[in-house]
Amino acid sequence: MLAARASLLSHVLSVHRDGHRLDSPPPLSFPYTSTRTASSKAFAAISRAKNDRIPSVRRILWYATATTSETNNTVASSEEGEGSGSGSNPTETKVEEYEVELEKPIGLKFYKGSDRGTYVDAIAPGGNADKTKMFTAGDKVIATSAVFGTDIWPAAEYGRTMYTIRQRIGPLLMRMQKRYGKIESAANTEKDIIEAERNSGFISDKVREIQMQNSLRKMELKRKRETEIKEGLKLYKEGKYEAALENFESVLGSKPERREAAVTSYNVACCYSQLNQIEAGLSALEDAMEAGYEDYQTIRTDPDIANLRSSEKFKPLLDKYDEPFINENAINAIKSLFGFNKK
Repeated sequence: MLAARASLLSHVLSVHRDGHRLDSPPPLSFPYTSTRTASSKAFAAISRAKNDRIPSVRRILWYATATTSETNNTVASSEEGEGSGSGSNPTETKVEEYEVELEKPIGLKFYKGSDRGTYVDAIAPGGNADKTKMFTAGDKVIATSAVFGTDIWPAAEYGRTMYTIRQRIGPLLMRMQKRYGKIESAANTEKDIIEAERNSGFISDKVREIQMQNSLRKMELKRKRETEIKEGLKLYKEGKYEAALENFESVLGSKPERREAAVTSYNVACCYSQLNQIEAGLSALEDAMEAGYEDYQTIRTDPDIANLRSSEKFKPLLDKYDEPFINENAINAIKSLFGFNKK
């Protein structure tokens, strides 16, 4: 139950909360109504005009023109080989974007960028995303299919985007910004500086300063995760499962330690179970066990995930990580050998 999970998490993050049983009020409706940007409206209009389903992979859809003084991209409707405009402003840069339609499981892991956007962290070998040969680590999610239907939702902050991706019914259309493996972060730049100075055999005060900053940054990130988890647990207790999901998913996007990820993923599974989103809940539960969540007795009895246990996919998933002491297949084989199954 969630109180037990919070207790375990408090050991990791020093998160304290009361030990009372959480109530389970009815699920809430999806609270987020995203306002589309001009580029998203243009994209939707183009899709409707074609009156056809967007193909699984389109190599180059368009270029976006970005300037250093603007935060929003202006999407040009040119195809491959065409420019993004007639302007010659030296501050303009072309941003390549592409679309891919994927069946679930999509085979991608994501992380939260410094802009709270959603970026590709890893691509599962042989998975649906890998087969397209389109994705690279660092690519940014620009827009995704809505939870239902053919609408396209511009990507919001990380937690909401992950909520949409997990709950999507049917194939998932993703509109991405190509970054060719480039992952912009202060940590990468600092790593290059430290590596260069180590190779030179001289450690300057700059390196010591970076190491101190990294230590402070880790402490700050841990503090933020603690805050988000506390808020998520509070929202869960109040029955605001979608809002709690946003907090928990945000924690997962910040690349927490393995044990933190395991417990937080289990909390995500509980939220989806309460919302009766079975597929999304099972996916989160698998993430939890993959990250090392091993309280299988809780998984088998926790009322917070009762809806997940009602799925025929639940037992095979659990058995994958917690092999039963008594192998039913072996018992049936022995019965057949001695004729116990014969009528």
